[in-house]
Amino acid sequence: MADLPIVYQSPDLVAINKPHGLLVHRSPIASDASEFAVQLLRDQLGQRVYPVHRLDRKTGGVLLFALDEAMNSVMQQQFSDGNVAKTYLAIVRGYTEDEQEIDYPLRRDDGRGAGLLQEAFTHVKTLRRTEVPLPFGKHATSRYSLVELTPTTGRMHQLRKHMAHILHPIIGDRPHGCNKQNKLFKDHFDMNTMLLHAQRIDFEHPITSEKITITAPLQAEFERMLTELFGIN
Repeated sequence: MADLPIVYQSPDLVAINKPHGLLVHRSPIASDASEFAVQLLRDQLGQRVYPVHRLDRKTGGVLLFALDEAMNSVMQQQFSDGNVAKTYLAIVRGYTEDEQEIDYPLRRDDGRGAGLLQEAFTHVKTLRRTEVPLPFGKHATSRYSLVELTPTTGRMHQLRKHMAHILHPIIGDRPHGCNKQNKLFKDHFDMNTMLLHAQRIDFEHPITSEKITITAPLQAEFERMLTELFGIN
């Protein structure tokens, strides 16, 4: 794999634009993977790196690493305390409301406290809507929305579960999304990427108190779908 695209770097932090499909680190539930962001970035920089938060394998975008253990501990605490603002973009099925708050508790399914119900909050803002001449089921056309998602909690698969809960699943999501829509995109567009992108994070540097904003540009498949569905170049 080519070098990972670095979108921010300081003496104690570095952020990449994680490609869709790349695992952050080794996982026993993904034995098919042979490349991981942690190892790739470590080799690229020639030093140890510590992921201070997580992104799903199929999600692309901003992924932040600390460059020493002390910064790793402090930044993980910032994420845990909700002091890092996270902004995502997604393409979802159907027409979403202009703005919507999702307050829907989620059960842990990561093996640690499995089944425990946790509060989860997501703000949804619709940026664009489109109706395309793509037959689906009994409908002659298909409708989609481009949304900005702002989670104020960080539960596992939160955005994917929340969008499925309001019946606007993220395109390309498995297992929380719509398999018939996913098949439609595979057959019609040869597209099987999950259309969820971690666009931006905002936080205060724990040492310098500087306000840090890190953004990651959309990746090729997401941009292609914006052009195909919304006419955005």
